[in-house]
Amino acid sequence: MVSMRLSAGLAMLLVVGGALQGFAEGGWITDFEAAKAAAAKRKVPIIANFSGSDWCGWCIKLDREVFAKADFLAYAKDHAVLLHLDFPSRKKQSEAIRNQNKALAAKYGIRGYPTIIILDSAGKELGRTGYKKGGPKGYIKHLQKWIPEKQAPVVK
Repeated sequence: MVSMRLSAGLAMLLVVGGALQGFAEGGWITDFEAAKAAAAKRKVPIIANFSGSDWCGWCIKLDREVFAKADFLAYAKDHAVLLHLDFPSRKKQSEAIRNQNKALAAKYGIRGYPTIIILDSAGKELGRTGYKKGGPKGYIKHLQKWIPEKQAPVVK
């Protein structure tokens, strides 16, 4: 009886762990196919963040000033799918995520970090940017060049 409960508990942990594998902190998805599916379902674009999260100074600055802020996360929750494609030097990643990120960097011609690409749900590039001053409100306004107003109210 105890071993059956233990086995069931272990199975549940494996299922939950597997389901969460494609998700990073703050609502950022790490799996490209999951991001495309979520964007198609919600009819919103993808904000793909190509980042060196533990070594790139501008990436860390963009995360602290914009991506980790409640205003930006609230906006993204309603208007985009967040995709984090990380190239860390010290953080651990699965081989599958590492290979996926490398292939996507080649596909989209990433030359530096951070590179932020706005994609449609099929993965077609709509726009490209990087670090911008102005905090979350300024960054949201900047992103609205590529995110249609019908999906996002204009920030003034």
